[in-house]
Amino acid sequence: MQKFVTKHFGEISYDPERIITFEDGIPGFPDSKRYLFMSENQDEDMFFYLQSLDDGDVAFTLMDVYKVLPDYDPKVEQEEVDELGPLSDAPLLIYNIVVIPDYVRHMRVNLRAPIVMNLNTGLGKQMICTNEDYPIRFMIFEELERAKKKMAMEKQDAGTNS
Repeated sequence: MQKFVTKHFGEISYDPERIITFEDGIPGFPDSKRYLFMSENQDEDMFFYLQSLDDGDVAFTLMDVYKVLPDYDPKVEQEEVDELGPLSDAPLLIYNIVVIPDYVRHMRVNLRAPIVMNLNTGLGKQMICTNEDYPIRFMIFEELERAKKKMAMEKQDAGTNS
């Protein structure tokens, strides 16, 4: 295990084999190419982090938008997907950068340019959707509230049907 000091998470330990390389960097951060994909519980979490190992100050909050927008269907160029290397049993991971301002109701997510990662090859890339109906700044808070209410109702229904 190696250690790295970050602005947002303090000192973190990581396995070098878990590094995700963004060969072109992420737009606006061309010098940050090596990242850690971080979560507490990947199966249950909705929010994740992409921490740069080239700059401890650079980290992105990612969101699994499928948990809120199950019909999200970004189309990207096959050539870009091919740049991530061969696929195997594990599917590509698709997440979206989310901005959480001080006033959380203004939280927004970039649906136009998802972060796509191939954990088997350790390669990632931010890709631009070819289907242009997805906005760069999608106000997600109301969708989160709807999803939360739906889950609560499903739990309640499951409890009454037991």
